[in-house]
Amino acid sequence: MIRIQRALVDGVRNARQASDLHDYLQQAIKLEHATIPPYLTAMLSLTPGVNDRIGRLIRSIVVEEMLHMSIAANILIAIEGHPAINVPGFVPTYPGPLPMSIGGAGFEVGIAPFSIELVRKIFMTIEEPEHPIPVKDRTTLALPAYATIGEFYAAVKDKLHELGDGIFKVGPDKQMLSWFPPAELFPIVDVRSACAGIDIIVDQGEGTSTDPFQSPGDPAHYYKFGEIAAGRELIQTPNGYAYGGKAVPFDPAGVHPIKSNCKIADFPADSLAGERIREFALSYSNLLNALHETFNGRPETINDVMGLMYELKVTAPRLMTTPIPGLGGATVGPSFEYITASGPERPPRTGV
Repeated sequence: MIRIQRALVDGVRNARQASDLHDYLQQAIKLEHATIPPYLTAMLSLTPGVNDRIGRLIRSIVVEEMLHMSIAANILIAIEGHPAINVPGFVPTYPGPLPMSIGGAGFEVGIAPFSIELVRKIFMTIEEPEHPIPVKDRTTLALPAYATIGEFYAAVKDKLHELGDGIFKVGPDKQMLSWFPPAELFPIVDVRSACAGIDIIVDQGEGTSTDPFQSPGDPAHYYKFGEIAAGRELIQTPNGYAYGGKAVPFDPAGVHPIKSNCKIADFPADSLAGERIREFALSYSNLLNALHETFNGRPETINDVMGLMYELKVTAPRLMTTPIPGLGGATVGPSFEYITASGPERPPRTGV
């Protein structure tokens, strides 16, 4: 996975009590969320009926990132923390670095239409395992000054074992436990269940140290993006693994020509482009508000979240087919900015 500053891992290891872990788990929630806007944009930029196989692969990753965010939030809730979703700074600035101060020289993530280059250079970097299993000639660059997300979660598990079951004081009635299979999203009540949840996050993201598949026929995120980049499904061979299975075709004509990294301020408020980008951003902001309520004492609000997710899916095609005058056919891309009905504002810190 992406490399982060080692100080974050050291901070987890030096925790003396459950409350010392609150901020680190909040950072994990922010990171799991931060991957969703770029992945979702790439998926939604694929025109209907074209590149459907790629769209399904990315969608499966988006859904699992939502699961990972929920697991991290439930662990924080269980040890008496309060996930902060609709607060200043929760949404990263795109383009820019992801949360947790990832390593690497100038690595930034933006909001852009789908391309093979985007998958290879950005998405696969985000999901790179601590020890990638060799597929063709891919290697990993050693960065001694940095840790990995896998190492971060391993440190969290170690610290939970050290602090023991007594730190888990908030029961399942306050946790979000619907919309995902019970085998994946279950009550966090003790060290065992919390560590089992973390294992799901890590295995789905990067696979195990010996197997790139999180389950038979279902590669981990890094290798799913690898399938898209290589144009072939991942298969096991007598000598290891290769992208040599069924074709994963890509038609460049099947992508909306959206402008990357659009912001509300880029367009006149009374223009069609301005109205539609604001409509999308407001739906996204309402989604964050509903998520905040879901993870702060009202888990039943997840039903509203799912409705708002559908609303984003409906507004995206209208947005991505809206031309930008003077840009040679480019259309408006989504803005993941937190706004209120009256305009961009710093959201109130409610429910925490």
